[in-house]
Amino acid sequence: MSTEKQEREPLFSAKNRKLLTNPLSTDNPITVQVLGICSALAVTAKLKPAFVMSLSVIAVIVFANLIISLLRNGIPPRIRIIVQLVVIASLVILVDQILKAFVFDVSKQLSVFVGLIITNCIIMGRLEAFAMGNKPWPSILDGIGNGLGYAWVLIAVGFVRELFGSGTLWGYSVIPETFYNFGYENNGFMILPPMALIIVGIIIWIQRARNPELVEEN
Repeated sequence: MSTEKQEREPLFSAKNRKLLTNPLSTDNPITVQVLGICSALAVTAKLKPAFVMSLSVIAVIVFANLIISLLRNGIPPRIRIIVQLVVIASLVILVDQILKAFVFDVSKQLSVFVGLIITNCIIMGRLEAFAMGNKPWPSILDGIGNGLGYAWVLIAVGFVRELFGSGTLWGYSVIPETFYNFGYENNGFMILPPMALIIVGIIIWIQRARNPELVEEN
C-alpha cells in the first residue's frame, strides 16, 4: 500500500501544472508551434465568434484527448489515425449541433469553420503526440492547456480587430460618438484577413522578444 501511495502522482504536481501553463506561453500552439493559423485568420473579425470558436476547440480537444487516452491500449497502430479522426469528427458534430441549438447566429457566422475543427492540426497533434501515450488525467490537462493557449490568441486578435475595425466589442459600441465627431473613423483594414496575420505576427514578435530562448530553440 505504501508503495502505491509513493508511486501515485499528485493531481496537480509540477509536471502536471506545466501541461496547463506551458501552452499559454513557451509552447503555445499558435505562436510557437504555428498551428491552427487558419481559424485565427477566419473567425476573429468579431470577438464573439472568436470566443465561441475557442470554447468549441477547447471542448473538442479535452474530450478527444480523454477518449483517445482511455482507448489507447486497445487501438491497433495501423488504424490509430482513423480512430482519432472518428473521435474528433463525432465531437465536432456534437459541438456543431449544440451551437445551432443555443447560439444559432454565431453558428451562422462561424459557418464551415466549425466543421474544419476536424482538421485542426493542434487537436490531431495532441492526440498523436500526447494522448496516445499518456493516462487520462494528464491528457485532460494537456487538452485544457493547449485549448486555452489557442483561445487566448484568438480572443486577443478578435478583441483588437473588432475594437479598431468596427468600434464595437461583443457587438456593443464602445467608442464614444464624440470621437467620430472629431473625425475618428473605424479602420476597415482591421476586419480583413491579412490584419489577423499581422496581429498574430506582432504577438509572436512580442513573445519571442520576452523569451529569447524561443529564438535560440528555432
